[in-house]
Amino acid sequence: MKTIEISDVTLRLGEGSRASALSFKERVEIARTLDRLGVDQIELPALRGGRGDALNSKTIATAVVSARLSACAGLSEEEAEAAWESVKTARRPGLHVMLPASPVQMEYICHKKAPAILELAKALVAKARYFTEHVEFSALDATRAEPEFLRQLLTAAAEAGAETVTLCDSAGIMTPEECRKFISGTVSQTPALGKVRLGVELSDGLKMAAACAAAAMDAGASLIKASITPLDRPSTSDLSAYLTARGEGKGIRWNLRSTELARAAGQVQWMMQTQRSGGSPFDSGVEDTGTAACLTAGDGIEEMVRAVRHLGYDLTEEDNAKVYEAFQRIAAKKHFVSTRELDAIVASSAMQVPSVYRIISYVITCGNMTAAMANLTLEKDGEKRQGVCAGDGPVDAAFLAIEQIIGHHYELADYQIQTVTEGREAMGSALVKLRSNGKLYSGNGISTDVIGASIRAYISALNKILFEEN
Repeated sequence: MKTIEISDVTLRLGEGSRASALSFKERVEIARTLDRLGVDQIELPALRGGRGDALNSKTIATAVVSARLSACAGLSEEEAEAAWESVKTARRPGLHVMLPASPVQMEYICHKKAPAILELAKALVAKARYFTEHVEFSALDATRAEPEFLRQLLTAAAEAGAETVTLCDSAGIMTPEECRKFISGTVSQTPALGKVRLGVELSDGLKMAAACAAAAMDAGASLIKASITPLDRPSTSDLSAYLTARGEGKGIRWNLRSTELARAAGQVQWMMQTQRSGGSPFDSGVEDTGTAACLTAGDGIEEMVRAVRHLGYDLTEEDNAKVYEAFQRIAAKKHFVSTRELDAIVASSAMQVPSVYRIISYVITCGNMTAAMANLTLEKDGEKRQGVCAGDGPVDAAFLAIEQIIGHHYELADYQIQTVTEGREAMGSALVKLRSNGKLYSGNGISTDVIGASIRAYISALNKILFEEN
């Protein structure tokens, strides 16, 4: 019997297609759900460069038990190595090289001509093969590629060590019969494909992706890309229905647990479509921009101002002078001042303004058996305003409650917590950087309670925004 493998692309494609960003926990939970359903492969999105993405992938790697975890290898050998580092602890890790095959996408995605794409494919597949034998190569937009170049590209990938070669109908305009002929013709004219597993990824432009997938199986494909939620790919439910009805008669076996599929699909779809109040403050992906900057007491105000501008701040001369004065006090006691410390100095010294919003009270509840909830009361112009929100953790819930009160969502550019004293009554310092109209505003908060410090830091940055805008 022939085995058909299902590769789920929900996490890979979901990042750029739904209105609200998935939280850290939601991504891990989706991966666990897919693993329990018996999908053969779970595909992860490309790393964007932040440590948060890599940490998320590493966490998913420890959570997935049975499925192969495939990480996008990016467009350079350095990105491929970073992708491998993020999933190498998985029980069945793999790397996925995706390159365009059509002239239009070669120019748009890679800004390269056909010969350069050919060399890049060889290099990336070889690099991925150095780390693992489970390497997949996908020819994006293969149905609109020049036939001779497509054969060269697929042959190069197979000879460089790809275990799976996938043909992609990115346009999604083929009928089932056209799909069958395209795959059969490509296989017959490319001998190297006889040595690898053949996969297909079909877009659903004509709402015929599931039917095309069935035709692809008849033409020799043994790996089908699907999504458990509607994401312009064949749905896992449709494939399961087809395999259940026709699979045994066609001599096909598969691993999906069809009886659990409907409930699991509903859970994942709920997570993908859940809307928040303008988006979680953490949806923008807080990045660790801190580096080991080395400013010393001997540096002049010009050097400090350059470092402050590099952090994204645009301060007035008066604020620059205040920051430099505070910087000198700190630098006199230390060998150097790091970027994170300079951030905190800016937050506590620059643009001190009257309070538009003032904290009256806050109550935070969270635990391992209940969702985090925040109940905040702020005061503006003598009027008390209350917000109650659930979030992905106590800080997220608190920031969402603030956004509910003010009726606006600001991009959270950075968020940091550190201790400033030791012992049981240790003080925690929080730094919050908000971006409004392209400009950064930072706030600093200190408390024995890190949640309280975080709320104070957010309100501090918010007051600076409102003061300048008014």
